[in-house]
Amino acid sequence: MNTSKTLLITGAAGGIGRATVALFAARGWHVIGVDRAPFGADFPASGRFIQADISEPKEMETIFEQVRLFAPCLNALVNNAALQIAKPLVETTVEEWDAVMASNLRSVFLGVKLAYPLLKICGGAVVNVSSVHAVQTSANIAAYAASKGGLLALTRAMAIEFARDNIRVNAILPGAVDTPMLRAGLGRGHVGHGDIQERLDNLARKTVNGRIGRPEEIAHAIYFLADEEQSSFMTGQALIVDGGATARLSTE
Repeated sequence: MNTSKTLLITGAAGGIGRATVALFAARGWHVIGVDRAPFGADFPASGRFIQADISEPKEMETIFEQVRLFAPCLNALVNNAALQIAKPLVETTVEEWDAVMASNLRSVFLGVKLAYPLLKICGGAVVNVSSVHAVQTSANIAAYAASKGGLLALTRAMAIEFARDNIRVNAILPGAVDTPMLRAGLGRGHVGHGDIQERLDNLARKTVNGRIGRPEEIAHAIYFLADEEQSSFMTGQALIVDGGATARLSTE
């Protein structure tokens, strides 16, 4: 294990975020976690948790003031935080649309700008957590899908611009993963009928693997893209981790 490596991850207190924090810490990385929600006492002692709202530009600047005090450079930046609004497009307000874009897309733009000098020193990697909704989506989730599609395009653009500085930029596109966000989305009724467990079971049946994903599985894919020893020749790519969901024709 290389204890000198440092990770910054947003959305650290969520399902995928917590699994990613735990995995990187177990592999010897120093982890800086950011989330608007509290993480709890179990955040790794060798790291630092910053409670902040990444949708606010001024708070982003404050975050990176603390990051610079903690580490001389960043080996990886994982843009994982996201906001999901599950409602019909015509019922989505301008304020809701803007909130989704601020959390899911603008925060990545600002975060990468602020992280760039630290990533350049280490020759680090950026992993953007997009979604299968960037390539195939469903009804009543338009703002989220648009933000994740934009994040995929931004990933390619950043990969081109940052290659000369030995900074790799890739995206991971999770499918249905058992997280609080997924359960909240199902609870708001944009997929299927019945109680939450029935809707989870329905999602599982529609997946080629016959189940939904676990946060730990996404964390391992994130680690693969962040670790220069495993993915050193990958940049500008989209890694879909969805149990085969996007491989199946919708008309089947």
